[in-house]
Amino acid sequence: MLKDLALIFISAVLTNNFVLTYFLGICPFLGVSGQMESAWGMGTAVTFVMTLSSAICWVFYHFILVKFNIIFLEYVVFILVIASLVQIVEMFIRKFSPPLYEMLGIYLPLITTNCAILGMALFMVTKKYGFIESVVFGFSAGLGFSLVLIIMAGIREELKYADVPKNFQGAGITLITAGILALIFMGFSGITS
Repeated sequence: MLKDLALIFISAVLTNNFVLTYFLGICPFLGVSGQMESAWGMGTAVTFVMTLSSAICWVFYHFILVKFNIIFLEYVVFILVIASLVQIVEMFIRKFSPPLYEMLGIYLPLITTNCAILGMALFMVTKKYGFIESVVFGFSAGLGFSLVLIIMAGIREELKYADVPKNFQGAGITLITAGILALIFMGFSGITS
């Protein structure tokens, strides 16, 4: 059991990273990775929401949707759970860290529509994880998202001082950097032909 949990953890953080393998959550990845502080804040918020939503979605799925044979409502239920958790996180950050709330701006409410979180809930169901496995999967997927966001923020902060050719400045160098990061993370899973 512990070996399976470790495998789920490593897989979600490195080899099957939601951003760089499945390309889920690209909007906040590109939008918030300009500064390290906002990347930390967004990463923490997404990890919190992913962890809690994995637990709550698992309970809703198995004890309501499956029990009453209404599995076709899983998208609606999962989105409602995620949206509710994001509202709680948003209220918490607004009250206890107004500068972070201002820095995250529009990207904080956009966590609701972050496809990485919905993808995590759907993958959890298709992979037939148990409760503990689902929570570990949600937490590690959030950590993987945070890791990539923080790495990208560090690189982008350094790129401000680099001599980037004019044609590549801004979105161009950001997308090239994201592509190189995706190639690096592909190395964790090995290349097969």
